[in-house]
Amino acid sequence: MLHFYDHPGPASAPPLVIAHGLYGSGKNWGAIARKLAADRRVIAVDMRNHGDSPWSSTHHYTDLGADLVELAESLGTPIDLLGHSMGGKASMMATLTRPDLIRKLIVADIAPVTYSHTQMMYIDAMRGIDLSNLERRSQAEAALRAVIDDPILPSFFTQSLDLKAKRWKLNLDTLAQEMQAILSFPEVTGHFTGPTLFLTGATSSYVLPEHRERIKALFPKAKFAKIPGAGHWLHAEKPAEFEAAVRHFLAA
Repeated sequence: MLHFYDHPGPASAPPLVIAHGLYGSGKNWGAIARKLAADRRVIAVDMRNHGDSPWSSTHHYTDLGADLVELAESLGTPIDLLGHSMGGKASMMATLTRPDLIRKLIVADIAPVTYSHTQMMYIDAMRGIDLSNLERRSQAEAALRAVIDDPILPSFFTQSLDLKAKRWKLNLDTLAQEMQAILSFPEVTGHFTGPTLFLTGATSSYVLPEHRERIKALFPKAKFAKIPGAGHWLHAEKPAEFEAAVRHFLAA
């Protein structure tokens, strides 16, 4: 079973499960989860091979989707599901596999397609840090900033650093081995007819007009919305706007 962070809220609305993206954790979503918990119970999971969830030798979306299905079944009631990037693909798989468990689906800045870019450079960057002599998280962040030209990612990555144990709370070996599977999306035949929102960053190129035909085939009721001034990390770049969009869709 996946490890998760539970944020209790009113039982009058379905619980919301949040699935983070690659190299993330449920803890990353704490601020947004706590605010959304004003309306409902919010559960922010650690996906497999991340955070405090079990490590595995596989990282296919059939596996990740099954993990979310298992969690949803354990809650005993239909849920709302929100997934970002890798977590968005896992959420789509869970929803297509067991649509009876999902009331509403929000997919944040990802499409059910195969991408050609790679995320291996970030694994290389994390592997390149000598953790044995680290005393402060800021040291790791500085080392990552020397090789990663992004204002957000170095700080984001170090949230998955267990400083006391001198280890990453990421199964970097499996994630590297399974990178092609992470970039891809399985061929699926099911569809989900419930309310679905594809919420994207206006400056992101992850969800393109040419993806809409595939999205509509799998999610016939899909709606699309963009957050101005946000890129792929839309929830971190524009948290208030992201939270408002999620709350509006779930309450509609």
